[in-house]
Amino acid sequence: MERKTKVHAEDGKQEILITREFDLPLKMLFKAYQEPEIVEQWMGTKVVKLENKNHGSYHFVTTDPAGNEHVFHGTVHEFLPDQKIIRTFEMENTPFPVQLEFLEFEKLSETTSKLNMQIIYRSVADRDEMLKLPFAQGINMAHNRLEEILTDLK
Repeated sequence: MERKTKVHAEDGKQEILITREFDLPLKMLFKAYQEPEIVEQWMGTKVVKLENKNHGSYHFVTTDPAGNEHVFHGTVHEFLPDQKIIRTFEMENTPFPVQLEFLEFEKLSETTSKLNMQIIYRSVADRDEMLKLPFAQGINMAHNRLEEILTDLK
């Protein structure tokens, strides 16, 4: 099955570029990143805090099948509804340093939209370590769930 979420990592760069077109109106796509109840569903995580505002923050906790908790958090630097979110992302108890994420939301038509993400890592080595994980597969699966959940809400 073709992955709808495209992940591009150019050799020697500290970034990953991610794009995905959704069969969802722009407002619904943005809602998936804005409303804690929807975030919990498509990300499969517990939203402890989600402050969608400039200088806000977020805190998510995911429990794996073995019962281990994985904690993710960051600061929201810029939040423009239906346009963009700029935030940091950090996974506790991992060797990965904080990363910077730029999410831009684009209206393609009345019923379709696009997400463009740029993730910047501290070093090329950090970015390359992340790519050794099933990163592309995981984000594609999450985006597929996002689209399924919101299609059901239409």
